[in-house]
Amino acid sequence: MVDQIQAEWASTYPELDSIPVGVFGRITHIATLIEHRIDRMLAAHDISRSELDILGALARADRPLRASEVVSTTALSGASITKLSDALVRRGLLRRDRSSRDGRVVLLVLTDEGRALVDEVMPLRIAEEGRLLAELSEVDQATLVDLLRRVSALLSD
Repeated sequence: MVDQIQAEWASTYPELDSIPVGVFGRITHIATLIEHRIDRMLAAHDISRSELDILGALARADRPLRASEVVSTTALSGASITKLSDALVRRGLLRRDRSSRDGRVVLLVLTDEGRALVDEVMPLRIAEEGRLLAELSEVDQATLVDLLRRVSALLSD
């Protein structure tokens, strides 16, 4: 599909380099395919990718976090984190506590149930992502990571 789109744009605008269409088209296509696959896997555990991102940020930090800290370690906005954390609190996977040092600060705290869900689901997600890359050698995977890191750095400037 991406090859066809790239060829069509190359034909429509022969004076332009169509390689970026192929590169970013593939990145977008791959991201969409991965998201759909992971979404299906997570649906069986009644959790969304965004909810798992919040729980995962807390699990990785292994301490309570302010919502702004979760924003900085996920691709989620502050408004999304507020809405999603409300749902996670209702489900007993997360709670909100006031900071003992500054009562104005609200901390997101992973509950035992939330930690159990992360411990159940994250290994499955990581294994699924590993299966998706299994046909690539370790050298190819390292090369891919390096190239994607470089493109990401260019876009971050």
